[in-house]
Amino acid sequence: MFQKVLIANRGEIAVRVIRACRELGIRTVAVYSEADKDALHTELADEAICIGPAKAADSYLNVTQILSAAVVTNAQAIHPGFGFLSENSRFASMCEEMNITFIGPTSETIDAMGNKINARRLMLDAKVPVIPGSDGAVSDVAEALTIAEEIGYPVMLKAAAGGGGKGIRKVLSAEELPQHFASAQQEAKAAFGNDDMYLEKIIYPARHIEVQILGDRFGNVIHLGERDCSLQRNNQKVLEESPSIVISEEKRSAIGGAAVRAAKAVSYQNAGTIEFLMDQAGDFYFMEMNTRIQVEHPITEMVTGVDLVKKQLEIASGEPLGLQQKDITLTGHAIECRINAENPAFNFAPSPGTIHNLFLPSGGLGLRVDSGMYSGYTIPPYYDSMIAKIIVHGANRFEALMKMQRALGELVTEGVVTNADFQMDLISHPQVVAGDYDTAFLQEVFLPDWTPEA
Repeated sequence: MFQKVLIANRGEIAVRVIRACRELGIRTVAVYSEADKDALHTELADEAICIGPAKAADSYLNVTQILSAAVVTNAQAIHPGFGFLSENSRFASMCEEMNITFIGPTSETIDAMGNKINARRLMLDAKVPVIPGSDGAVSDVAEALTIAEEIGYPVMLKAAAGGGGKGIRKVLSAEELPQHFASAQQEAKAAFGNDDMYLEKIIYPARHIEVQILGDRFGNVIHLGERDCSLQRNNQKVLEESPSIVISEEKRSAIGGAAVRAAKAVSYQNAGTIEFLMDQAGDFYFMEMNTRIQVEHPITEMVTGVDLVKKQLEIASGEPLGLQQKDITLTGHAIECRINAENPAFNFAPSPGTIHNLFLPSGGLGLRVDSGMYSGYTIPPYYDSMIAKIIVHGANRFEALMKMQRALGELVTEGVVTNADFQMDLISHPQVVAGDYDTAFLQEVFLPDWTPEA
């Protein structure tokens, strides 16, 4: 096992990794920007090093500074968390060249699955169902129009190197396609330095189902069940639960088996997620792979009892997986609500500022809050607005829903506006309580009727 690990991230995920390391007896190094000098992760780590100004490009995305910090502190490994450099194959490759373990898959695997066009080809070879679409990159608008006509509208334009909802456009007709193609290409070029686009049939409305997988360097791969992430706004997840109530045991076996085949096709090591869309007929299709730990990983930990971050550390240090598929059972039900510093009344505008009084819900079995906040902390305006994750587990879904309502009711964040009341209204909605929702529900059903005073 490692003696010292550097965490190349911030916020609640940095705190989460530090805690896992501490429980394994591993010393930790936090890196921080000038805006994060008072952040919780800098206080919890054994060492903390400033890596640059507030702007992410000059700090948390500054590969040279992060690797220099690892060398100076004699860190043997780097955990990238999620976001920032977590799916950057160049960063993973540089770690490998410097004999620093990147806690994640190999750079080759990140490259293979990071390009969505290449990933589609690999999945087809592995007999994993994929969404009907273009066979490769779409060179221009004329080709896009031809393919869209063949598979039928509506279609989705996607950036080959995309992620985080960038470089994606929904196209309803041939008249809309030229304008959307140009804007998506421009956004992809700015975000990823790659303007290759491909085109897929839209499976909508659908269930967004993702499967958690773990693989080691000895070829062992297992899945840990699925998470339902269908409640989304602007392609960003808002609330997740596990297991999905629309997945039967037979379907769980089928979709889990497909996820394992997908991971084995790229010799996957460490934690990752295979994302699928499931249509109203119950057919599922590969969408993409996330070659990192996910924001919503705690709900899988709740229902399986497996600490995914500790498994990441163990696998990266060279230990075998130590689990077989028969060892994984899903017990009860878990739900996660993302608490963001944002104002839902003003189109979810970010709401940075100082938290004058903070009370995080606690008490009872099956309640967990992952956060990097404390009373008196000033949330900087430069980064993602998520400030906490409330995770609950119950013997059944109804118990989990009631526990989440109780937890949201206890949360206090005086000084900043959050989406907690919005989350309370969402999780109390009759259709959500009944499990009768899909990827269209939040934006097309819930939000049009929702007001902050509701």
